[in-house]
Amino acid sequence: MKRASVGRPEVTSHAQIEQTAFRLFAERGFAATTLDDIAQALGIGRRTIFRYFASKNDIPWGQFDRTLDGFRDLLAAMPADIPLLAAVGRGVVEFNRFPADASPPHIERMRLILETPALQAHSVLRYAEWRQVIAEYAARRLEVEPTTLEPQLMGQVALALALTAYERWLHEPDASLTSLLEEGMRSLLAWASEVAAAS
Repeated sequence: MKRASVGRPEVTSHAQIEQTAFRLFAERGFAATTLDDIAQALGIGRRTIFRYFASKNDIPWGQFDRTLDGFRDLLAAMPADIPLLAAVGRGVVEFNRFPADASPPHIERMRLILETPALQAHSVLRYAEWRQVIAEYAARRLEVEPTTLEPQLMGQVALALALTAYERWLHEPDASLTSLLEEGMRSLLAWASEVAAAS
């Protein structure tokens, strides 16, 4: 009988790659860490990583396509009688609830994404995909095309809300991210009411 080879088992999850990559990013910096470094630390070939992530820049975003699918489902489940801006705001808050034991911690993920210059161009593409989910939802509610002004504006406003909350969170890590988002949403709704009253 042929003896089974002994060695490190091949990676079978996104999570294992992410955890190892984030450890190396913390030790060496994002720019100085290569895919070969990550593969070597995992005991796998570089090509194996490409089964899970298209590039190093995709690793900080995790399984982003799956999270967008969940975001679509979350917005679709919003009651139709909630005003559109409030529904989008509630969706953004719920989308940003993460388990406290997430690995890597969500705050580390967002710090890397928001504060790493090498990731900024890639982030623009991801933000556009995220905004499009909101634009499509708003367009269905408004019975217009997603490319028209109001759905696109709704996506931009929601992104501004999320990024503002994240930036505050990075400076106030003991604060609750969802509380910061809810605070920002209350401000947006108050401003919208003022504009409507002045019209």
